Amino acid sequence: MARPQARTSAPARPAQRPSAPSTRPVARPSGAKPSAGQTKLIKPAPKAKARRARLLVSKVDPWSVLKMAFLLSVALGIVTVVAAVVLWTVLDLTGIFDGVNALLNEVGGPEASAFDLRSFASLGQVVSFATMIAVVNVLLLTALAVLSAVLYNIASALVGGIGVTLTDD
Repeated sequence: MARPQARTSAPARPAQRPSAPSTRPVARPSGAKPSAGQTKLIKPAPKAKARRARLLVSKVDPWSVLKMAFLLSVALGIVTVVAAVVLWTVLDLTGIFDGVNALLNEVGGPEASAFDLRSFASLGQVVSFATMIAVVNVLLLTALAVLSAVLYNIASALVGGIGVTLTDD
């Protein structure tokens, strides 16, 4: 703690004259001295060092993991269904189904001419199959995420958790 110093009388300052109308700093070449009416440029303050905080993730709440995993897996399910529709549409527009049907007719002979790939894998069937896969993925991913959170809590009770260092940019 600093000790208070005794006050001494300061020398009297000379009276200030009114400043010039413009008090903005003027850039000048290096080495040049400011003339009367110009003010010195002020240096910016030095950057402060980044702060760091070490934290320990010792427990993960399974309920919050369940909610987040459910939302992310539903988003992934929507992407799966949309990707299936887009892929089927691209295959149909490029004529892949017609090419596969022609190849099967050539290879199989007259018996294979009754097979039509577009009727076997119609858009409705592809969307239904993709939706079933998406629902199964939502259930499995959510359950695996919650199971992972519970296993992490058990392991962190044994070893202490994961250390994280946060810095201030």
